[in-house]
Amino acid sequence: MKNIKHTEHNNLNDQNPLNMKELDEAMNRFELSKETTEDLGTIRRYLERLILIIERSRIRDYMMLTDSKRRLFTINLVAGLGKGFGQAIGFTFLAAIAIYLLTSWMNLPIIGEYIAKIMDIVDNYRKGK
Repeated sequence: MKNIKHTEHNNLNDQNPLNMKELDEAMNRFELSKETTEDLGTIRRYLERLILIIERSRIRDYMMLTDSKRRLFTINLVAGLGKGFGQAIGFTFLAAIAIYLLTSWMNLPIIGEYIAKIMDIVDNYRKGK
């Protein structure tokens, strides 16, 4: 059987894990009793299920991602910029809708006066240019 040496910084790409065929060959080299062989078969089935669960969880990709601090920082930076940009666009869109609705309801007693003043300021600014 192959041994994987434990080091402080194990690189997942450099490891050659034992596949199921090699495990079967290693089990067949030993002369085992029938009960032991059945137990090993049960363990093998559970091991295959565990391997499938681990592969589906993509834990290897996550471990490779966290192994490189620079890559992790870059991905988080880009994600943060995207979230911030999306929030800014969303707030601008919602504010535009709110202002449009408020200008159509200019008869509101307190809010209508403030909106009218803001519109006058904007109109004066446009005429000044």
